[in-house]
Parts: sequence; structure tokens; C-alpha cells
Amino acid sequence: MKISYNWLKQFINIDWSSQKTGELLTDLGLEVEGIEPFESVKGGLEGVVVGHVLSCEQHPNADRLKVTTVDLGNGAPVQIVCGAPNVAKGQKVPVATIGTTLYTKEGEAWKIKKGKIRGEESHGMICAEDELGLGESHDGIMVLEASLKPGTLVSELFNVERDEVFEIGLTPNRADAMSHFGVARDLKAGLKQKEINKELITPPVSHFNVSNRSLKIDVDVKNNSLAPRYCGVTISNIIVQPSPDWLKNRLRAIGLTPKNNVVDATNYVLHELGQPLHAFDANKIKGGKIEVKTLPRGTKFTTLDGVERELHEEDLMICDTEKPMCIAGVFGGIHSGVTEHTTAIFLESAYFNPVSIRKTAKRHGLNTDASFRFERGIDIENVEYSLKRAALLIKEIAGGDITSDIVDLYSKKHKDFEVFLAFEKINKLIGQNISQDTIKSILTSLDIKVRNVTEAGMGLTVPSYRVDVQRQVDVIEEILRVYGYNNIDYSEKLNASVASTTPFEDYKIQHIIGDLLASRGYFETLTNSLTSPTFDKLLEGEIRTKKHVTILNPLSGELSVLRKSSLFTALEAACFNINRKRQNLKLFEFGKTYYEENDHRIEEKYLGVLLSGEANENTWTEPSKGTDFFQLKSMVDTILERLGILDITSAPDESLLFSEGISYKKNGGDVLVSFGIVKKDFTKHFDIKQQVFYADFKWDAILYSLNKNGIIFKEISKYPEVKRDFALLLDNFITFKEVYDLGFRTERKFLTHINLFDVYQGKNLPEGKKSYAVSFTLKDRNGTLTDTQIDKIMSKLQSSYEKELLAELR
Repeated sequence: MKISYNWLKQFINIDWSSQKTGELLTDLGLEVEGIEPFESVKGGLEGVVVGHVLSCEQHPNADRLKVTTVDLGNGAPVQIVCGAPNVAKGQKVPVATIGTTLYTKEGEAWKIKKGKIRGEESHGMICAEDELGLGESHDGIMVLEASLKPGTLVSELFNVERDEVFEIGLTPNRADAMSHFGVARDLKAGLKQKEINKELITPPVSHFNVSNRSLKIDVDVKNNSLAPRYCGVTISNIIVQPSPDWLKNRLRAIGLTPKNNVVDATNYVLHELGQPLHAFDANKIKGGKIEVKTLPRGTKFTTLDGVERELHEEDLMICDTEKPMCIAGVFGGIHSGVTEHTTAIFLESAYFNPVSIRKTAKRHGLNTDASFRFERGIDIENVEYSLKRAALLIKEIAGGDITSDIVDLYSKKHKDFEVFLAFEKINKLIGQNISQDTIKSILTSLDIKVRNVTEAGMGLTVPSYRVDVQRQVDVIEEILRVYGYNNIDYSEKLNASVASTTPFEDYKIQHIIGDLLASRGYFETLTNSLTSPTFDKLLEGEIRTKKHVTILNPLSGELSVLRKSSLFTALEAACFNINRKRQNLKLFEFGKTYYEENDHRIEEKYLGVLLSGEANENTWTEPSKGTDFFQLKSMVDTILERLGILDITSAPDESLLFSEGISYKKNGGDVLVSFGIVKKDFTKHFDIKQQVFYADFKWDAILYSLNKNGIIFKEISKYPEVKRDFALLLDNFITFKEVYDLGFRTERKFLTHINLFDVYQGKNLPEGKKSYAVSFTLKDRNGTLTDTQIDKIMSKLQSSYEKELLAELR
């Protein structure tokens, strides 16, 4: 929201710098995001002076150019080449001197330089009004009054206005501050806390009176709940023309384009007082009557932007006896607006239901200054006052007479909010005792009336324009923002209570694991829960016994069921990326699967992790390397470790999704995660030619199994660790996991880690045999291991492997 500082000063007499005022507004909760300078003429006509044309001769090398001699008031006349047809000797003209910066209509800057035009020197430029930003004409140069002295600054002749404009990041609840007067109201309260008492200057409307009653337009509101208050008045004998400069400058400063004096006046009052208004051409109102009502669905209506729209049956419309004229509170119609031929208007000021306006604006994709305010709730008590203010302004700048009494349909009077404010609650929420006198002073400065005071608290009446202050905590927030957050003391010690969340909050765990995956280069996807039933044919065995949840009214056959496996939507995402030359994939997704079993519909959460392509980019220091099963396994282990799920067992996967896979279970119970190499039949169906690795986490089981002991850690030992290696000759069917588990069963006290660092099969080995190079890490946390202890441990491990796995040392 843009607020003009000059405009703001019309309501509160303040001589602070804009920077200091902006800081106070920010402290009050009206955050000033920036302050921009504004000039009614861009560049401020700096460097443009009055020149006296001493001579004007034909250019020797160009028929359409003249060579002039111009006195700039400094005693040294200059030569200027000019192409305007109306330049003549004796004229007083505006001259842009050497070094002056002028601006095009588009705002692009260009500088006046000394130069030659068709062989003749030119020391400046005699300007037309559009070149200076003073008008639109380019028919010839501007000719100024003959009495002006050469050298006079042109900026002094045209009263160039300079302003500073605040860009305020207004929060949606502060409907009361969506105007210059509203901001001035807050500024007054803030100044009072600094012991600077300023009175608000309210635009007077006491001189409003009806000239005659020659143009009466009746109003009929069909639905009082949608239009609780509706006011209107007619103004006749007006002359529609451009607005005066002061009004244009006010609107331009806040980014609005002036149109004509009537429309500009309604926009002015909108941004002055926060009350939207609308002017209808009275001669276009058929039947002499306004009807505020809804129309049948599908009714055609053309808005001011020339777009024909189909109305909804809940859209509130302003109509005459024959046709709709305006979408109430949102946008006017093309056939009832004010034009240069308008001589009489019906001026509307109303309060419309915020919810109704919000829905209508959203349905039609319209976001106007009026709907922006109506949606958030304007002051219903300000409707008539704003109407009088706008009517008087239009009468002032467009002439005319007020030719009807004000129609004010206000069936159910608004009652101000009443709140009881407990002193104990104030001190508890703010964390600091504030004196009752200070509290009363702040409330009074905010127009909140104190009805009565007791030892416990005070009864308050909140003004109608504060639609966001309806509870005790809202009032306390008002007190705190005016008192100043910076004035609240804080102690050196901060106490806080930390409560554990039981059961674990799903979204927090998702954020933890999502951040972990993202930090490892994985990208989160979001796929459609609706999928194709044809994927079911790819499945076999137990999973096919789970029936699809079918959509009753599917958009297409390809989106007719809910997914019952997370894999296929992940493969769709992989296919989409691979087809766009993104073969190296690291993806994850949190989602849900759905199926029917035994007449029950079941919904389960999952985390899917997909890996495919190259593990790293091909560089001069390291060739690219394909992803493998163990890269995925490492990520699965990392996720479970991060969640504190450590006591798990593994077994071959039975989900039938993988050609080779593993399942992790918690204490031999439910499956936590299945992962492995996706079957080629599945990847082939999606035209994926590269190997895909996938992990399917059963998220509900994960949440149930979370370790509630938090992070497990051990102090770093001060004693050294020792490594010893074995080269074990084993049968081909022996897995490393068997070697791993047997090692830890054999030596529980000093063995800390077992690592497989080489596998060999082939020449020089017996048939059916393989060689595992295995390292063992030993450590005593209470002392340094001796050679005798180490040899004894390794001998025990060797004996165990020879006995249990029939291993031989190579």
C-alpha cells in the first residue's frame, strides 16, 4: 500500500523527516518497506530555464530547422537549433540547458549535450510541453508569458510538487489502516506515547446541503445481509473534465492514473478515508431506480475492461429496472460509467458483506482497490460521511448541484464491540507491568472508550472501524504495539518449558527426513494420487489381492483409480525426467496409498526414495560412476539412523516389486522399508532403459517404531583403536551379512566395526569359492589393547569362521 507523505500531513501536522516517520510507523506495526521520492514532473524540471529568443533564422542546410540565438539570463546568449514550426523571434520559451536530464513518456532518461545539427552548433534545447512532462502536445514549443525574465527557473512557474511515498506492507487484519486517514490515526497514537500531542484534521462535511430535489433515484436493497448499508445521492449539472493538478498529483504519487474529475474524486476519497465509492451516469439508470440484488446464473455482464462475464447466482449486482450496471463492491459496468458526456450522476457509498465480495472477486479473477477493502471489512459507520465528503469534492471540482436527499438504507444498526480487559492478563501476556494510566492513555489514543474501571480490569468499547479487535488479546496486542515492543525489558536468563510430543507429530518428522534427503541432493516430488488401473496388471501375487479404490466420476480412464503402490507414480516421474534428458535422478516423495480389503478401505502413508543414472558427473579428476544398490542402502540406513530406529533385522524382500531386494523389520515384526532393484518388466513398461533403485518406507510403521529415547551418543574414547585384516576363502553362497553377524556374536566386548573392502572370484580360486577381504576394528574404552589381547581375539574370530562358515585363511 502506498501512502503519500504530503497527503498524510493534511490530516496530522507533523514536521518530522520521512525516515523518522517511517520508523515510527514500523514500530506501530505498519511496516514501511521503502520510501520513494515523487515529483509531479519527473526530474523536477531541474536545469530548465526561461529563455528569450533574440533571433530566429533559417537553417542553411535544412528546410525544417531554424537557428536561434537565445538569452538565458546569464549575459552570454547561446545558439540553439530548433525544429518547431512555431519558434519565432521575441518569444519567451523553456530551454533545457547543457547537462539537463529529460525523460520520455516511458520514463527513460536522456541528457542534453552540446552538439552539431546539420553542421550548426546547438547549445541546448527549446522544449515542447510533452518533452518536459507538462502535457501531451508536441505540435510545437511552449511559448511562455512575455513578462518573464530570462533565466527564471521553469520549475517555479509550474509549481512542481515533490513528495515522498511510503510503501507499507499492510497485514490483512489492519483494514482500518487502508487509507491515509487511517495511517494518520495510528501516527497520532504513536506520537502521543512520545508526549507529542497532535490532533487529527478531519475533512469537514458540515456545509453539505441539498440544492434542490429535481433528480430523485429510488433504491431497493433486496438482500440486507449482502448489503447491510447502502447510501446514495444525485449530483446534477456537472462538467466532466480533467482534474486539477493538485488532485492529479495526489493520485499519481500513489501510482494511480487520473481519468476525469468525477472518477478521480471517488478514487481520492477511497484512498483518503478507506471507503470505496462508485459514480453512475444518472441518465443511464433506467426506470429511475437502483436495485441491489442477485441475478440468475449465466447472466451476461460486460465490465469496464470490456470483458463479458457470466454471473454466478450469488454475485451481488447493482441494477436498474432493466439491466445490471455494476458488480457490487468489485467492478463497474461498461454501459453505466461516467464519460465526458455525463451531466448528472448517482453517487453510491455502501457496506457490502466481506465474504460475499471475496467470493465474487475470486470467481471472476478480479482484484480491485474497492474489493481489496470490502473483503477485509470497512467501517460501516463511515459510509454516509464518505458520501458527503465525495459529493462536496465533486461539486468543488466539477461544479453542479446536489439534487436529492441522501438515501440511507441501514436496517440493522451496528453495535460497537464490548470487551472486558483484565489487568492480570495484560501483565501476563506482555511480560511486564504497564501502569494503568499508560494503558488508559494508549486506549484513548486508539479511540477505544473506557466505560468503567475495577480492581480486576476495565470495560471497553471498541470503535466500529476496528473490525479486527474483538477479543481481550486483540486489545492487549493494540496496547503493546503502541507502547512499543522495543520498550519491553528482557532478562539475561530465558526460561522455557519443553514438552515432548507424544505421539510424534508426523509433519515434523517429515520435515526432518525431507531436509536430510534434500541435503544429500535428492529432489522432492509431488505426484497425483489418481492413476491408471493398467498398472495393476504388472503386479502379481499378494499385492493383487488388494482391490483398487475406484473413482465414481473419473476425468479419464488414465485417472480412474487411487494408487495402491507408490512405485508406479515414482516411475512416471522418472520417465518424465528421463524423456527430458535428466537421466541422473535422486527423488523422494511423501504420499499415501489406498486399497480395499475385506470390504474396508485402507489408507497408508509412505516415503518413496528413487535413485537412477550416474552417481556423479564425469569430470577430468574423476570419471562418472553409475548408482548401485549399496548407494540406496546407505541412504536407507542413514534415514533409519536419523530417526533413532536401530534395532532392525533384514530379510529378502517379499513385496514382488524388486528383482533383488531387502526388507528391514523392527524386532522381526512389521516391515519398515523394502528396497532394491526395480524389476525390468516395470521399467520397460515406462520405457525406462536404465536401472532404477527404489525404497518404499512404510511411514505409519516408521512413526510407530520411533525411538523415544532421542539421540544416542557415546563419548570419544581417548584410547587408540586397532585394525586387523583377514582374507577369507568362502563358499559362493555365503553372504557378508553372515560374516558380519558371526563376528559380533563371537567378540562382543572389543570388536567395534567389520568392513568388507575387497571381493575376488575367478582365477587361482577353487570352483564355487570366493575371497572376502575383511577388516576388523578393535578398541578397549578403558585402556590400550596389548598384542597378546589382539592376537587372542583374532584367533577366536578365525576359529569361529572356520567352524561355522567352513572358511579358510588365504
